[in-house]
Amino acid sequence: MITIDSLTKKYGRTTVVDGVSFVARPGRVTGFLGPNGAGKSTTMRMVVGLTKPTSGSSTVTGRPYAALANPGREIGVMLDASAQHAGRTGREILTIVQQMLGLPGRRVEEMLDLVSLTPAEADRRVGNYSLGMRQRLGIASALIGDPGVLMLDEPANGLDPAGIRWMRDLLRDFADRGGTVLLSSHLLREVEVIADDIVMIGHGRVVCEGTKADLVRSLGTVARADDTAALRRALHASGVDTDVTDEGTVTTSAEPAHVGHVAFRAGVALTELRTADGGLEDMFLELTADTQREPTPSRKNRRERKAA
Repeated sequence: MITIDSLTKKYGRTTVVDGVSFVARPGRVTGFLGPNGAGKSTTMRMVVGLTKPTSGSSTVTGRPYAALANPGREIGVMLDASAQHAGRTGREILTIVQQMLGLPGRRVEEMLDLVSLTPAEADRRVGNYSLGMRQRLGIASALIGDPGVLMLDEPANGLDPAGIRWMRDLLRDFADRGGTVLLSSHLLREVEVIADDIVMIGHGRVVCEGTKADLVRSLGTVARADDTAALRRALHASGVDTDVTDEGTVTTSAEPAHVGHVAFRAGVALTELRTADGGLEDMFLELTADTQREPTPSRKNRRERKAA
């Protein structure tokens, strides 16, 4: 578990992290999301003692990072995959970590196999690695100590689609076996597939936090049926209020699964069923709009344009 309590970091008069608090729990993947410069990396650096907080605190498995006897055996960290010695080979870098953590030598080969770095790639100098290969090496370094907690900053950078799928499966399996995963990204879609809990940050402050299921539920639902009136009657009978747009779609605050079940029981065939307003991505863009370089119209404006 990672517990972050009111972490704040100021550089002079500039506040880059402002009272951030949340918990990343065992058995779950926590997505830590925000635009570039929102304070994600600084928060993570404070957790592992690389940046001293102005105020606030954090713990890993109930203790401050500095109090961990052998940190790499308890938390695997990858904050910058490119910050690796360019003159050493991937195998040498993993061997150094293995020796520092007091691990058996076989762990190096096990990690190379886990992250799919071939023997030829492992013996190549890291300065000749692609970004995707550096990411794989960074993940191997984070996992080599068999920790119960993982904290990864933008781990999908440089990975191709197959590599991203591999990473998601790896992290999902880690959490399903009881591990804690804190995963940062500025791209929600990279994280949305595997995240159980989501923390959104903008201008150094938490702007939204909750389980993915709760956040999706809060967005409401858009449904369409050949018999709109029958769908509305069925929903009203189940205690759900509805509205109808100019396009003929039914909107409600109920979650999509509930709308689907009600329609099925009522014998109403749905031709469309989705989360309202584009889902979590639109929520993310709206909540962090003032930190985006590109102007982001509000969801209200998007609805008005659709209805026009």
